[in-house]
Amino acid sequence: MDFTEKLQVLRKNRVLSQEELAERIGVSRQAVAKWEAGRAYPDIPNLIALGDVLRVSLDRLLRQEQDSCAADIIESAIYDYDKTIAFLIKAKKMTYAAHCGEEMKPGRPMSHDLRYEEGHYLYLDTYLGGEKFAGEEAVWYRGSPIWAMNYAGRVLREPFSGDFLKEALLKVPKDQPYRGPMVYKNGDYWYHCSVNGGFEWFQGYEEIFYEMGKVYECRFHGGRLK
Repeated sequence: MDFTEKLQVLRKNRVLSQEELAERIGVSRQAVAKWEAGRAYPDIPNLIALGDVLRVSLDRLLRQEQDSCAADIIESAIYDYDKTIAFLIKAKKMTYAAHCGEEMKPGRPMSHDLRYEEGHYLYLDTYLGGEKFAGEEAVWYRGSPIWAMNYAGRVLREPFSGDFLKEALLKVPKDQPYRGPMVYKNGDYWYHCSVNGGFEWFQGYEEIFYEMGKVYECRFHGGRLK
């Protein structure tokens, strides 16, 4: 495994997009993309920064690995970025957003608890309230919490439609796997969601309009745990 392959594996192990890694070491996303494609090579300061962010020594980062050593890097991975995103999206679609999603026994008085498991991953969504609500979604990998999102929202007026909200949340996008898409419309209802930040640290706001009036709003924030 050469440097370019190793950089991609280590970045994904830390659940970092190219943009998030670039931001943490102070370069452009295009620079990280060139390093991973083998079209450029980081200078010494950037190599040191990469080692700090990816939690690996410069010797390990730069040394050409034999197959067995490369396997050690992959086996020691905490989790994979793409697999984590795919699991989170599937879990969201299989729980609250799904009309057939079943609730667990409440872990707190009068809470609504939803659970989804697949392989080494576990997802829990727990919330309180109804027209005014607050809750948390979280993901575990091999028993360790790796990601969480808190949210709080309210119905502002009728005619709010919970079915329309779930319909929008079923369309959660891969590039922003938090709530629903940026814009979704069906009949007189339309949904809007805006997000600042990335998977590692983000905050957002979603709202639903009926005709020209706002009937619902929700704020959310969260990120990667370590």
